[in-house]
Amino acid sequence: MHAIREAMAVMHKRSEEIPPVSPAVESLVRQVIAQVADKWTMLVLEALEERGTLRFTEVGRAVRGISQKMLTKTLREMERDGLVIRTVHPVIPPHVDYTLTDLGCELSAAFCGVWSWAEIYYAEVSAARKAFREREEG
Repeated sequence: MHAIREAMAVMHKRSEEIPPVSPAVESLVRQVIAQVADKWTMLVLEALEERGTLRFTEVGRAVRGISQKMLTKTLREMERDGLVIRTVHPVIPPHVDYTLTDLGCELSAAFCGVWSWAEIYYAEVSAARKAFREREEG
């Protein structure tokens, strides 16, 4: 967290204006990063951002490779954190929809920066990984 704050200070060139972070905010940031750094959360965010409101089974089809148990867990955690709205329609069989909230949309937009970074630096990261493998294998 200290390195991030230093980077913020350099970016803003006003380190004296950046107030200290409260322990509660720091804890929340760590929890959110742990949650969203999870690959399934990122992939569910992407699916809902690209396709809009989806039924549970549609989310599962959009996020290939996710088990039903992991999808349920991921969507519940996202709902808990205010990233998705879960709507249950009182029909038989049950019909449940998931939609990104404004908060979820904002988080999805933040991840666009990561995707852009990955596209720009893909070749460099790939080369670094190859060089590392070659050094390790001797």
